[in-house]
Amino acid sequence: MAGRLTFIDLFAGIGGTRLGFELAGGECVFSSEWDSNAQKTYNANFGETPAGDITKITSEQIPDHDILVAGFPCQPFSIAGVSKKNSLNRPHGFLDKTQGTLFFDVARIIRDKKPKAFLLENVKNLMTHDKGNTFRIILDTLRRDLGYNIYTSVIDARSVVPQHRERIFIIGFRDPVLFSFPVIKNRNPKLRDILDEKVDPKYTLSEHLWNYLQEYAERHRKKGNGFGFGLADPMGITRTLSARYYKDGSEILIPNGGCPRRLTPRECARLMGFPDSFKIIVSDTQAYKQFGNSVVVPVIRSLASAIIKTLEINDSDG
Repeated sequence: MAGRLTFIDLFAGIGGTRLGFELAGGECVFSSEWDSNAQKTYNANFGETPAGDITKITSEQIPDHDILVAGFPCQPFSIAGVSKKNSLNRPHGFLDKTQGTLFFDVARIIRDKKPKAFLLENVKNLMTHDKGNTFRIILDTLRRDLGYNIYTSVIDARSVVPQHRERIFIIGFRDPVLFSFPVIKNRNPKLRDILDEKVDPKYTLSEHLWNYLQEYAERHRKKGNGFGFGLADPMGITRTLSARYYKDGSEILIPNGGCPRRLTPRECARLMGFPDSFKIIVSDTQAYKQFGNSVVVPVIRSLASAIIKTLEINDSDG
């Protein structure tokens, strides 16, 4: 088959999805990401600045491509995002006019460019959001309106990184194909494998914050609520790294003798499967947000390899 399969990287973030597809042999021909800090990190690592707001980009401005890749924004569908919107009496999901329609921009581009395949990624909660209506509308749009053959799977990244992180992946093919999700080999990763031995003291929690977190957790326990800081076991795995990690780091704390410490941005990068060669050029606050919003690179690489292999077999048969 002539040449590498091409892909476009929508809602690109810092490029975790691109990295996975490039490692699988794909060639990126277009990227889009509106957040200026994420654009800086993307540029530092890939030598190009993604185009901005996808809602303002016409299909004609996007080059032809074999595979469309998009991790459309989590917030309208994530549990944290939904509860926050509910408390503010703001609509969420597809009714949220600021972000909820971004899926439809993905659908618009699929309709106009007709890629051979696509990979969409989102939080697991997408499946149950609005009693399942959101997920049903997405699948109906892709299957009925756009005519793609759809495969879905929830994958927990804990087999390749020491983190419990479940995401829903929706893969579509324009033509009928034989496809099954790859079995991702369990590497049995342990948190200690990604930790640095010497870490700047600034990442250690102050006694005041550590005492506060313990008292806060105890109050919630007495009320029967589940809140608790996440003191991680170096021989085990962590909770899910979120974009809120920069606030106090309480969801993943590392035992440190005395007060525990936060993960460093580099350790967060490793927790998401990024190589140490990946450049971190933004502030710690931005870096935490960026990695918390990103994808687990080895999971994407496995899925990308399976998609590319399926397309190559299909093209040679055709």
